[in-house]
Amino acid sequence: MSKQIGIPVVRGIRAAIVPLAAIGFVLAWSSGFIVAKIGTEDVPVLTVLLWRFVPLAAGLAIALLLSGQWRNATPAQVRSQLVIGFFAQFGYVVFVYASVAVGISTGTTALIDAVQPLVIAALAGPLLHVRVPGAQWLGLGIGAVGVFLIVQSQFGASDAPPIAYALPALAMVSLITATILERRSPHRAPVLLTLTVHATATMVLLAVLARATGDAVPPGDATFWLTTLFLALVPTLSAYGLYWWLLRRIGVTVLNALLFLVAPTTAVAGALLFREPFTILTAGGFLLSAAGVALVLVSDARGRVEARRVRARRVSAPPAADPADGASPRPVPDSARQGAR
Repeated sequence: MSKQIGIPVVRGIRAAIVPLAAIGFVLAWSSGFIVAKIGTEDVPVLTVLLWRFVPLAAGLAIALLLSGQWRNATPAQVRSQLVIGFFAQFGYVVFVYASVAVGISTGTTALIDAVQPLVIAALAGPLLHVRVPGAQWLGLGIGAVGVFLIVQSQFGASDAPPIAYALPALAMVSLITATILERRSPHRAPVLLTLTVHATATMVLLAVLARATGDAVPPGDATFWLTTLFLALVPTLSAYGLYWWLLRRIGVTVLNALLFLVAPTTAVAGALLFREPFTILTAGGFLLSAAGVALVLVSDARGRVEARRVRARRVSAPPAADPADGASPRPVPDSARQGAR
């Protein structure tokens, strides 16, 4: 009896893990934009980024050694993750931090970055051989309208030159490139190995740049170290870990639809912490983004249910009659005979 009761409980826990992970991903990813603004107010961007990755790379390397997963890592996996990590970590964070440092509001940075789901959906078919249903296209389109409204409410909130708005766009392109490379790679790696390679490679590249610009030496105040520790644990370790974990469980289109929620979340936090604009347009964009994501998630859930039903029907279908059992074999259509010839 206890075993029968325990099975539904376990299934319920498993069913709740993905939604909770999705919520954690949105919050963790959003925090990176906010803390980036706080961390780069008085400290150079490269200094913050370098010391964000030093403890992270060291901690991940120790965890990888203790877990023993490094024994199963192949050179092909490491090479593949080095390339993916260059775009996913190094390219993405450098452009995001540079955009915040030049004065673009955190909300706008996140919002430009939120165009990614539409680009991913457009590329999913030809590059990843993934069919995006019409309902999901509609949801992505509604989310994009929401993002546009929030962008409209955010423009004019900074003195950054127009060319600076290319920086968050380049961050978006970097993450899109990394996502497509990961989906197409035949050399999949465990999440721990993936994060370790990404963080270590990014740390080395940042160390070279920081040394060249004279920004390698960190300040000694406690605020800096608390900020960098938070950046290492939440928007890097947690957010990227959840990104790759969710990517392999809910698919590229649904995961990237969640990025529509990162933008409004960041806009709200920016308004509360930095008095960045939050108008009726911002609120309307927030609601449209949420509605778009909800439509994508509902469409994906229905698709998964239908796929399970199809698989169940195939499993339960009676096998074809065997002529050896005395049953007459099914006639073979002429078209099939011609195809065989």
